[in-house]
Amino acid sequence: MQSIVRACFLPLFWFLWIRMANPLIDELLPYVPFHKLKAGDFLPALQHFRKVAEERLAAIRANTGAADFENTILAIETSAEELAEVSSAYYVLFSAEATSEIQAIAGEVSSFLADFSSDLFLDAKLFERVKAVKETEAGVDTAEKHRLLDLTYRNYRRNGALLSEEKKEKLRGIDRELSQLAPVFSEHVLRATNAFTLYLERDDQVDGLPETVLEQAAARANKEGKQGWVFTLQYPDYMPFMTYCKDRSLRETMYRAFRGRGLDAATDNRPVIKDILRLRHERATLLGFETHADYVLEERMAGNRQTVTDFLEDLLVKVHPAAQKELEELRHFAAAKGCDDLQPWDLRYFSEQLKKERYDFDQESLRVYFPLDKVLDGLFEVARRLYGLSLKERTDVPVYHEEVRVFEVSDGSEQVGLFYMDLFPRETKKSGAWMTSIREQGLCRGKVERPHVGIVCNFTRSSQSKPSLLTLDEVRTLYHEFGHALHGLLSNVIYRSLAGTNVYWDFVELPSQIMENWTREREALDIFARHYETDEAIPSDLLKRLKAAETFQAGMQFLTQLNYGLLDMAYHTTPPGMVSDIQSFETQATQRSTILPDPEGLCISTGFSHIFAGGYSAGYYSYKWAEVLEADAFELFREKGIFDAGTARAFRQNILERGNSEHPMDLYIRFRGRAPDPDALLRRDGLVA
Repeated sequence: MQSIVRACFLPLFWFLWIRMANPLIDELLPYVPFHKLKAGDFLPALQHFRKVAEERLAAIRANTGAADFENTILAIETSAEELAEVSSAYYVLFSAEATSEIQAIAGEVSSFLADFSSDLFLDAKLFERVKAVKETEAGVDTAEKHRLLDLTYRNYRRNGALLSEEKKEKLRGIDRELSQLAPVFSEHVLRATNAFTLYLERDDQVDGLPETVLEQAAARANKEGKQGWVFTLQYPDYMPFMTYCKDRSLRETMYRAFRGRGLDAATDNRPVIKDILRLRHERATLLGFETHADYVLEERMAGNRQTVTDFLEDLLVKVHPAAQKELEELRHFAAAKGCDDLQPWDLRYFSEQLKKERYDFDQESLRVYFPLDKVLDGLFEVARRLYGLSLKERTDVPVYHEEVRVFEVSDGSEQVGLFYMDLFPRETKKSGAWMTSIREQGLCRGKVERPHVGIVCNFTRSSQSKPSLLTLDEVRTLYHEFGHALHGLLSNVIYRSLAGTNVYWDFVELPSQIMENWTREREALDIFARHYETDEAIPSDLLKRLKAAETFQAGMQFLTQLNYGLLDMAYHTTPPGMVSDIQSFETQATQRSTILPDPEGLCISTGFSHIFAGGYSAGYYSYKWAEVLEADAFELFREKGIFDAGTARAFRQNILERGNSEHPMDLYIRFRGRAPDPDALLRRDGLVA
């Protein structure tokens, strides 16, 4: 009889199990099961692991013993480890494989995580125990434990633990609103990017464009059942179009479309920006800071907004004369070519023409030496020579798209971690390039785990007749993002909050930007820069011309980055009530640093994802700050040898492995033997002797 009952009910049981099964809950190990994930899996998994985390946090609150590092600080640190991994998986997809279903739940996911964060940091009983450990330092017997204690205490203070109950509730509401706005901003930029295409039919319209770009555009047109060429606002289309297309009116069309993203009624980011600025300011003042910049910079190497302002203004004074001289030179050159009113959509085109005339150098002539497969092999060889790493491709690790590749990274017999690569543009992927942390290094599930990290780019695809041939800019982007990946992969700390790229944001770009230098050195170029047909290295005369052109218009390029940094700081040091019109404010804030002002009706800000959706608010200056660090650091590599084992070992041990386990300036001085020289960057760019 019992067997009959079991037989009757077993099918129903299995049906319920299958219906409710969730790979994010059941199959999170050993790899994120990307191949099985559906948008509908995320909220149930987040809810499940929030419950797990809340049970752990309840146990900390209920502990009647004296608070110490292990039963309080470490217990909080590891309380939501699975929740963090599920949220990381979601944001990997939201950035790189943002289907309509993934985008549709962005607001719910962001609000859910913001609510959990608020509950954690506004919990009076938990903070009471954290504060007790801060006062007694019970169980804090190592430097890394001390760093985690300080970080935990500061996180509670900076997230409202000292506020009254009334103000805590107000902070919860602000955080919930802010969490929903960043995904909206990103979605608007992505939709605006995908909404635009430029269809061209005549040969004269595409005159000057490189063959590689034309093949890609023709393939896109063919896919749509058209003759001719289809161009998009994705970087592999947009950048070469603006650089090489002879038709000025078409360059203007592309430029206006790019600078107009986030301005039309369906994707208008101006009200989103105003709401973000208002809420950031309210949050900062609620927590006792004058501005959002003051709040952010308390946790940066710079330390305060005056230091950042002085840093940017000092560079502006030093660079502006060179940039203006370069601009006047470009005006004269363009005028001689028949263009008497130089406009922003002319800058890249005439700059490239001037460079070609002066140095007999064309960026496109380098493409044939940068076939993607050889560039990747060379990148991995550079990693081997510097840090002893080997990378072996894995085909058994689940991925979220068929173009994603995965490599196991090893140091001798020891596994370092997993490295994911997603290199080509798609409509479901946002523009640009970034490193993504899928699983951080550090203590999780009772042991110190190795990391899973990835890089996501938008590089030129292969065509019917050629393999993927990269531009020099794309090669440098690859090295840049791989530098971030190395920071995550080589992390060697105990606690995840201190691991890898969890460092001050004006330090995080050091490992990435220093890697770009290996694309400038003959010794490294000979490893990977090989002609895709003949396998010959870059000829010496071409390399000489490249070297000579490296500092071409360095002042204008430098000024462009300062322009973004100054705009960012203006937004985040100005009371939001004074930002009544986004475009007018942008024009006013950048009038001293803009090379050529945009015509009315265009805007940088509405597509400025770095500061409104990417974590760089009051932090865009950090690119130049980190460039000072990396220019100074690479001078040591150049002095000792770019593959010098001792220098590489020192950089790995003091920078790449240590994460946020110590103050970044202490780490830098230990590597370099002194504080950074601020003029190192200007020397490299040829702006000072």
